[in-house]
Amino acid sequence: MAVYQVVTVPHEILRNKALPVKNINSGTLRLLDNMRDTLYAFDGVGLAAPQIGVSKRIIVIDTGDNFIELINPEIISQEGEQTGSEGCLSVPGVVGLVTRNHLVTVKGLNREGQEVVYEAEELLARAFQHEIDHLDGILFVDRAHETKRESPNRRK
Repeated sequence: MAVYQVVTVPHEILRNKALPVKNINSGTLRLLDNMRDTLYAFDGVGLAAPQIGVSKRIIVIDTGDNFIELINPEIISQEGEQTGSEGCLSVPGVVGLVTRNHLVTVKGLNREGQEVVYEAEELLARAFQHEIDHLDGILFVDRAHETKRESPNRRK
């Protein structure tokens, strides 16, 4: 598979709303596979297609428990509140405190085109919200209470 270069601010695709995927085809499956490889190559927790320069509503996430890929994801319910530190492959060297929902329910399509639903809390909930924000042109720094430069040897 291929590893894509991650686009960084101020690349304009990061500020645009990504387009829905209308058909899941071999190109979509290849994109999912390459996004997985890119996520792991950059040691990330999540990756949205716009972060590799592709305007598609696709995300991949791995919080360490399992690998998730979603096409056309949307948050269908949310509750509670959590505040925590976030970083982003597209905003290198910056971390910030962001308040997000503690619990979210997310639905989307898997690679077979079947609807799947995830109920997530804590880190997974944060990752879903962060990556879905990317699909709407929103960066974590837009939601951060404060930001700071990260030391170069910390994991992103």
